[in-house]
Amino acid sequence: MHHRTVGDLMTRPVVQAPPELPFKELVALLAESDVTAVPVVDGSGRPIGVVSEGDLLRKSSGQADPSGLLPVPHLEAWERAKAEGARAEELMSAPAVCAHPEWTVVEAARVMSDRNIKRLPVVDETDKLLGIISRGDLLRVFLRHDDAIRDEIERDLLGRTLRLAPSAMTVDVREGEVTLDGSVEARSLVPVIVRLCRGVDGVVSVTEHIAYDTDDTGGPALAA
Repeated sequence: MHHRTVGDLMTRPVVQAPPELPFKELVALLAESDVTAVPVVDGSGRPIGVVSEGDLLRKSSGQADPSGLLPVPHLEAWERAKAEGARAEELMSAPAVCAHPEWTVVEAARVMSDRNIKRLPVVDETDKLLGIISRGDLLRVFLRHDDAIRDEIERDLLGRTLRLAPSAMTVDVREGEVTLDGSVEARSLVPVIVRLCRGVDGVVSVTEHIAYDTDDTGGPALAA
């Protein structure tokens, strides 16, 4: 089975900013490029941080309300530094959390979730910028057609990997939701099939109605 990687899904070329880029030019760069964040890249092409609309908005949120109705916000030292920053290197979130092109969608999604970030610069083996991948890019795997998902499960997973006869299993896929009907020799094979199906790109869920000839798990027998 072929899983789409970060390298397959990333956006390139990448809109990027040098560390010395002034605040107003950063705002213009985001607006003109229709992006919400850019990596900040040093002279050797390596990302050292990412500056986003959220980073830039601290400039406004850290200021006193002109109407005088809102209290002056209390900012932590790092927030105050960003609010007072004037160049990309002072405004960016650093260090840059990066991905590699060979990463799977699962690896990239876990890093984004664990670090609570929306995008990852993608770097090569020398840490030079190759592209950028966002949450939206990762979600594109779920746009895969049902026919392609079914064909991969039937041909690659059930046929080539598990060597099941075509008559052993019926695979139905609707909106990425997979339903398996059929029978196998051993009960222990059922969770293996389900796990492998869940790993196919574009699969949303898996429901199985799989009978078995022999219970080789030592678990309770299913009612007839």
